[in-house]
Amino acid sequence: MKKVLVLEDEANIRGFIVINLRRAGYEVIEAESGEEALEKLKAQRDIRVALLDVMLPGIDGFEVCRRLRANDANIGIIMLTARSQEMDKVTGLMTGADDYVTKPFSPAELTARVDALMRRSGGAEPEEKTGELVSPPFTLNLRNRALEKNGERVKLTQVEYSLMKLFMENPGKALSREEILDTVWGHDYFGELKIVDVNIRRLRLKIEDDTANPAYITTVWGFGYKWGE
Repeated sequence: MKKVLVLEDEANIRGFIVINLRRAGYEVIEAESGEEALEKLKAQRDIRVALLDVMLPGIDGFEVCRRLRANDANIGIIMLTARSQEMDKVTGLMTGADDYVTKPFSPAELTARVDALMRRSGGAEPEEKTGELVSPPFTLNLRNRALEKNGERVKLTQVEYSLMKLFMENPGKALSREEILDTVWGHDYFGELKIVDVNIRRLRLKIEDDTANPAYITTVWGFGYKWGE
């Protein structure tokens, strides 16, 4: 499995990142200090992407990046910070980072950045069975974000793909609108819950045999939705 290191000293933020990366198919190694991150990176040479928070006590993210890049030219590095000043971006890139994400960010955005960096760093794996979610008649390919129904391709937007992935990973589980919004749009999204309903309605038009009587994405009245009856 593809390994990603997440260095973040705030447990709630780290947990949010870890959950979403695991859902995306990554094995996540956690660290809450620069010193711990360097130890784990040294012990596990097969980590291919590192997400480094900038503001840390002790060794900060910039220094971890500098030391890491000095020893490994191929590992992908993304800097995470709540600061958005241009100088911080320049500093991160100059110390060897490949990318820079300013908090708050959406899980979809971060996962896309990690996916792209994993490919560029040579960490992409050959096609494998674990790269698919299967719930007949659907198959969701996690590598190319492609959905098939009875072997035929169903074209999805990025949001629709994220919804399908969330549902297929949680068969039979009632998911609240708030949980769906947080997972698909990100905790930083402050729009109306109605956006969930609208996108699910649009997704149903693509996947259901009868949208008036949906069989796959069913409504849990007064709460949210679930995959299957």
